[in-house]
Amino acid sequence: QLQLVESGGGLVQPGGSLRLSCTASGFTLNVYAIGWFRQAPGKEREGVSCISFSGGSTNYADSVKGRFTISRDNAKNTVYLQMNSLKPEDTAVYYCTARRYYCSGDASFFGTWGQGTQVTVSM
Repeated sequence: QLQLVESGGGLVQPGGSLRLSCTASGFTLNVYAIGWFRQAPGKEREGVSCISFSGGSTNYADSVKGRFTISRDNAKNTVYLQMNSLKPEDTAVYYCTARRYYCSGDASFFGTWGQGTQVTVSM
């Protein structure tokens, strides 16, 4: 069974940092691009960042550029999202998802999704 599992969410103060992990089971990530999306209460799901299968291409939403960094360790079958300088507006459930080889900004082009991890940025 193909699964993605997110971890690393939690409660953090504004300006703080978190590192999210997305680990695959049942398949290897080395031929998959991995995207991070988020959804806040009452808002639509939005793309946050994505990394291609080789790691050679990454992209970020304007709202997180310069603060978030996506990376991958194919040997550990894991993709990371380092989130620094967190803001209250980053509060959301964060999901990782996979598609073959290259990224897409359209969530419908992705297949397997994780269950999500909650990130809350608050005093």
